[in-house]
Amino acid sequence: MQTVLTWSEGLAFEGQSESGFTVNLDADEAVGGKGGGMRPMELLALGLGGCTGMDVVSILQKKRQQISAFEVRVHTEKAEDHPKVWTSVVIEYLVTGTDIDPQAIERAIDLSAAKYCPAQNMINQAVEIEHRYQILTA
Repeated sequence: MQTVLTWSEGLAFEGQSESGFTVNLDADEAVGGKGGGMRPMELLALGLGGCTGMDVVSILQKKRQQISAFEVRVHTEKAEDHPKVWTSVVIEYLVTGTDIDPQAIERAIDLSAAKYCPAQNMINQAVEIEHRYQILTA
């Protein structure tokens, strides 16, 4: 995989993925940016959530769970001192549907964490990731 980041001004960059999609990155005003794009650590959290979310939805669909909505929330806390790495990560899955089996969700989350999601496996080597889920009725 290769990504390219092109500097535009200040601390702003345009990032382009190998698949051709682009995203704007910038720092917030407090550190010299203009706030015109996502922060790099926000992108890491989005990538983590997307990686595990795709796994869990796919597994739940294969288990014939009747999902009508699905949301992944990634909550992080960071160290106060530089490099301000994550000290805590909680991934919360909100599954909406009818007759959703809690064991199916737990198994899907476990498979994503242990086997399928490379982002989760890589980040988990640096900080422990906690998983939570809620089942919401449609």
